[in-house]
Amino acid sequence: MPTTAKSPGDGEAWTALRQLLDLLARGAPAEDFAQPAEAARQAGLSASRTQAITEATRVALAIRRTLSQHRRREAELAALFDTAGDLAALRDPDAVLRAIVHRAKLLLGTDVTYLSLNDDEAGDTYMRVTDGSVSAAFQQVRLGMGEGLGGLVAETARPYTTGDYRDDPRFKHTAAIDSAVAEEGLRAILGVPLRLGTRVIGVLYAADRTARTFTPDEVALLASLADHAAIAIDSARLLEETRTALVDLNAASQTIEAHNQAMRRAEDAHDRLTDLVLRGAGITDVATAIGAVLQGGMLIHDADGTELARAGADPQPPPPQAVATSRAGGRAVPVQGTWVCAVLAGHEILGSIALTGRPDLTDEDRRLFERASVVTALLLLLRRSVAETEDRVRGELLGDLLNRAADPAGLSARARRLGVSLGQPHAVFVLHADAVPRPRLLAAAARTAQARKGLAGQHHDDVVLICPSEDPSTSAASLAAELGQAVAVPVTVGAAGRPVSGPPDFADAYAEARRCLAALHALGNRGTGAALADLGFVGILLGDQTDLGGYVHQTLGPLLEYDAKRGTDLTRTLRTYFALGMSQARTSAELHVHVNTVVQRLDRIGRLLGRDWQLPERALELQLALRIDQVSAARTGQGIAFRQDRPHRHGWTHTGGSR
Repeated sequence: MPTTAKSPGDGEAWTALRQLLDLLARGAPAEDFAQPAEAARQAGLSASRTQAITEATRVALAIRRTLSQHRRREAELAALFDTAGDLAALRDPDAVLRAIVHRAKLLLGTDVTYLSLNDDEAGDTYMRVTDGSVSAAFQQVRLGMGEGLGGLVAETARPYTTGDYRDDPRFKHTAAIDSAVAEEGLRAILGVPLRLGTRVIGVLYAADRTARTFTPDEVALLASLADHAAIAIDSARLLEETRTALVDLNAASQTIEAHNQAMRRAEDAHDRLTDLVLRGAGITDVATAIGAVLQGGMLIHDADGTELARAGADPQPPPPQAVATSRAGGRAVPVQGTWVCAVLAGHEILGSIALTGRPDLTDEDRRLFERASVVTALLLLLRRSVAETEDRVRGELLGDLLNRAADPAGLSARARRLGVSLGQPHAVFVLHADAVPRPRLLAAAARTAQARKGLAGQHHDDVVLICPSEDPSTSAASLAAELGQAVAVPVTVGAAGRPVSGPPDFADAYAEARRCLAALHALGNRGTGAALADLGFVGILLGDQTDLGGYVHQTLGPLLEYDAKRGTDLTRTLRTYFALGMSQARTSAELHVHVNTVVQRLDRIGRLLGRDWQLPERALELQLALRIDQVSAARTGQGIAFRQDRPHRHGWTHTGGSR
């Protein structure tokens, strides 16, 4: 087999080449690659062989650089993949932004990395996250579109780099930006856009505090990271929006469920209250039910402020201003811890309801309370309809009684069906109030009549009330006080002098009561109640059946009783005293007694008749009563004496002689 002859120095050349390959395989530093060529020169190899080894060294270094670039690119890609995975695992937008700038700092090895986001409304980009920054002003800086490096990147959607920002004329410098950059000490800056499609959402930066040039590989690496970052930012934003939407949806679902529960509760309460009304429950039952549903005290008042029902609350009048406000707005209003709602039928106010003990009423319970006012309006309308029907029936009966209708037995039967017994003594009263509408007075009279088991209504132009009474005078006074308090204005009540006990007598009693009312007005006694017998001789003049004995009894009763029991003659002394012009001396001469005896008798008379007996008006009454007693004695041979068996206001009647 032929052999090739080796030239001197071939072994050393092959050894040098083998060393270069070993250096490439080991990834040795670049300075180690100069050793084989240096060893060849020291070995005295020919110039051609030394040149060949030097060329091989250059190629080996080129191969080393290529391999280093591939390894670095491979590491960068691995880092990008790791970053993409890490970003994809993050859910919080702030955490995503912090991870982006931190990864950028690790990949590029710069002093500072930061990220700004575009503000579409303000038209600028603002610093959002930084890593390695020490300046508060830099961390809060805002860049207008086209201002500085970042503003230019945000405006053009292209990456920009500068080796020394401070002296770079390509950028639009502003005092705020330059001051922040100088305070941070930045020189070299690289900025790449964060893009979603064609839309720029921000800028990702890497910067050093020393001047240097960023390589194309660094620009490409940061741009790749920015692309991943933009997707991660948008994903986190969408996820946050989805999470927020789910929270809002859940809250809306809970709100809808709470609203549905409130609606069902309101419907159940409304059905319950309506059922109470339709079953004929009383207004107190409805007030109790409303209070139980709303867990508070309830009061119901009519349009005049009169309490109709109360449950679990202390008495209190409805505040007029609150009722007016509720009526105008159609809503319940709070007043010092109490909720008030007007009860309306269209534009007509029927009354009001008040809820106590619930100052913190929720919107749902407030609507329920307002619904209760509707049910209360239904109840009050039903009550008014029933009352109007009953009042019409009672009014018709009252009219027939006062008009002397035929068939007294039929009238009595009709009265019994209404709970009125005409067989017992009744008094007839005519009512009048100057400062109140007649319907209001009539309504108050109807309530009073119902409470007293009587009748009330309008007859011609008069408000008339009849009720059981054996003492019309006392009843008239009490009615005037009671009705005056009910309507809050003075009420004048005129009564017939005597009670009646049968349908035929009501018409005459009504006429007498009218005359009594007219006399009270004429005498200036408005706001009082009286019978004709209380008006003295005026009552005698106006009465249908003149009760002279009753008048004498009422005026002189204590004096006559004293004479009857003691056998004295004070009545004659008084008659003589008046006849002689109220002269004590002339009276003593006429009676043949000492003047001191007259003085003592007059003092006794004053204690019996009252201290005002000598006043002109009272003296006139006494003189008239004495004259009637004297005339009666002359005409019948009998005067007027005291009887204890007669049920009269003063216990007096006609019988026996006069003293």
